[in-house]
Amino acid sequence: MTTLLLARHGLTHLTGPVLAGWTPEVHLSDAGRAQAEALAARLAGLELDAIVSSPLERCQETAQAVAGGREVLTDERFGECRYGDWTGRPIAELVKDPLWPVVQAHPSAVTFPGGESLAAVQHRAVTAVREWNERLGPKATYLVCSHGDVIKAIVADAMGLHLDQFQRITADPASLTAIRYTPLRPFVLRLNDIGGDVSGLRQKEGSEGEEGGENSTGSDAAVGGGSGTT
Repeated sequence: MTTLLLARHGLTHLTGPVLAGWTPEVHLSDAGRAQAEALAARLAGLELDAIVSSPLERCQETAQAVAGGREVLTDERFGECRYGDWTGRPIAELVKDPLWPVVQAHPSAVTFPGGESLAAVQHRAVTAVREWNERLGPKATYLVCSHGDVIKAIVADAMGLHLDQFQRITADPASLTAIRYTPLRPFVLRLNDIGGDVSGLRQKEGSEGEEGGENSTGSDAAVGGGSGTT
């Protein structure tokens, strides 16, 4: 069925030490541009039915690298969490905030002061995914370029995890996560993938009903693990 590729943006000068959030004009660093170009090279042979991006510059630039001149569609629902008063503050400062342990252990209970709740972030992002799946259809493979917490929230939903478990998921800069949505359940095909062949992520013609690998379009899980893409 519909295959969603989630790419996190490449590195910026704020990635890591500062919670950038919706800080304007945060562009890819030299290292981030190199990451975006490497991601583009990995995906070059994969036919994508759409490329969708968060409106923030770091995602737009990453998506444009993959698009190579193709149209990049923008959906604000894939934008970063609105961290409110936490936006632009150093992580070393935020870890001392009383809200920090709640963010770590009970993110479903968190609403950032002056900002958005993580539950609302998950709701808008998952709603957007469902709508894009419907819009593009069951044969589609498409890319969404977004942000770490947004990707983690989408993955948690796909895996049937409570939002309080989403801190167990990692989405590194320029990493690729792949989810295939079937009528019964989603399948997480790749998670935080930073290298290797991606050709198996596109469904093969006539593969309906096959199970057990990345080319599966059925809703049944592969008992015993399946045979992969070989």
